[in-house]
Amino acid sequence: MPPTTGLTTATSAADAVVSPHTTTAGRLSLQCEPIAADTTAIRSLDWDRSRFDIEFGLRNGTTYNSFLVRGERTALIDTSHLKFAATWLPLLEGQIDPKQIDHLIVSHTEPDHSGLIGHLLEANPDIEIVASKVAIQFLENQVHRPFRSRAVKSGEALDLGVNPSSGTAHRFEFLSAPNLHWPDTIFSFDHGTGILYTCDAFGLHYCSDDLFDVDPGAIAPDFRFYYDCLMGPNARSVLQAMKRMDALPPITTIAVGHGPLLRHHLSLWTADYRDWSTGRSKGEAYAAVCYLSQYGFCDRISQAIARGIGKAEAQVQLVDLRATDPQELAALVGEAAAVVVPTWPAAADAELQASIGTLLAALQPKQWVACYDAFGGNDEPIDQVAARLRSLGQRDAFTPLRIRQVPDAADYQRCEEAGTDLGQLLTREKAIAAMKALDGELDKALGRLSGGLYVVTARQGEGEGMRSSAMVASWVSQASFDPPGITVAVAKDRAIEALMQVGDRFVLNILRDDNHQPLLRHFLRRFPPGADRFAGVSVLEGVAAGGPVLGDALAFLGCRVAQRMEGPDHWIIYAEVEQGNVADATAATAVHHRKVGNHY
Repeated sequence: MPPTTGLTTATSAADAVVSPHTTTAGRLSLQCEPIAADTTAIRSLDWDRSRFDIEFGLRNGTTYNSFLVRGERTALIDTSHLKFAATWLPLLEGQIDPKQIDHLIVSHTEPDHSGLIGHLLEANPDIEIVASKVAIQFLENQVHRPFRSRAVKSGEALDLGVNPSSGTAHRFEFLSAPNLHWPDTIFSFDHGTGILYTCDAFGLHYCSDDLFDVDPGAIAPDFRFYYDCLMGPNARSVLQAMKRMDALPPITTIAVGHGPLLRHHLSLWTADYRDWSTGRSKGEAYAAVCYLSQYGFCDRISQAIARGIGKAEAQVQLVDLRATDPQELAALVGEAAAVVVPTWPAAADAELQASIGTLLAALQPKQWVACYDAFGGNDEPIDQVAARLRSLGQRDAFTPLRIRQVPDAADYQRCEEAGTDLGQLLTREKAIAAMKALDGELDKALGRLSGGLYVVTARQGEGEGMRSSAMVASWVSQASFDPPGITVAVAKDRAIEALMQVGDRFVLNILRDDNHQPLLRHFLRRFPPGADRFAGVSVLEGVAAGGPVLGDALAFLGCRVAQRMEGPDHWIIYAEVEQGNVADATAATAVHHRKVGNHY
């Protein structure tokens, strides 16, 4: 069925909330449009949101999508973020009296999708909430009021009956999709329209007036970035969910919880998810990063660690200690090459204590182990958790990650860097084998490619939440005259990669031939997670927007990332040069001559 395009025209007081308006939280607007027979999308557009979940940056805002489906009975799929409380419910009331909504399907309970469930229950106390068993348990602690509910799992259905106007029969089939990206997630498939409602899965943080994926080139970078941050750490769960999707009748649209709905290029997006997830699931060595859903900042911290592990091309699996079946928990922990554990509540209930016991009993002698603060307010002290792990004889993967405040961007960067260090431990043997695999003559020939010597620096934010990083680079080349542009190859496991997304700024410091060794020795050494890369180095602050300028550099270029191209083990960053200066016109650039072509 062809979609309706364009914003809904404001024709009444209820419709007026569709128009964009400004609040203290930034520009917020609503979009309400039909997307299929008897089916309406209500999209909450958050134009200026710049951070999400694990504190990764958003360059295009985001949306929170909900859906209204009318058969003989009516169902609402998800609500919206609490920041839309003043406008979302009036818009809904302009479409339907909330008392006429029979069912609320909750795809998962993360607050950006469930933030207005309490408001909806006030308007209609008799609505039936349909969700996974875990989601209903979470909601009981979230809304603090009784409600009617029905727990569903894969294969079960909700029949809304036939819409008398269109003659379309709307029957929802549910697919369990745990860990995408919360443990309570379910997908909902409407057999009447062929629409699959997936909430976070297949989504992207991208805010625009386009209801559908009309321009795949524009949204592809954000689609991949979203996958890497939220779905990649659960690649095995992605593949399990896609197996269930394969058994469905043809899917016409994937109605996501964030960003434009996927309709025009479905095969492209699903093929990407399958390829990326298959690549992340190959082999047997993986890290199990455990967390406690809805406890402190546990879920966000675990995602940051998991993302760091994935950047090192190592496999990772997030494991919820609350919701994972005991047998599955024992298998995931026991088969892992490394296990990362959060601090847990000092007064844990009996069910959680049993899960912790299962976790500890499943640990194996040769595993790497580590722990992190959940910052839940009443945690078992991290030193006691670390001592308990050490007493079992496992090897320390990294120093315990102590979170002494509400986590900020710098804390999440430290967690991601610790994860990358762990990922490199897991892939060390594979990296050594790859170095030995290249033909000797080819290796030598590649090594004859020479390059300059540079230090890339980047900094974002201010105060305690500031994030900064640096790396030595030699794979740098001018790439365009107008505008002036360069390319930089950045290994995927470099910490600075997270600060070089499209739109970010950085500084390329060009080293001088007669005085580059001190800077090389400094920036080539291994820094512990969260360490200040610039301690002890002369830097010029406020000279360039993207990061520090090194006082001993020959020259610098201030750059803004315009494009990123993915290679097998590097990102190729194309950046436009916005400013630059030379400190000594008589000095020469340091040049790097390699001996081999298969490693640095």
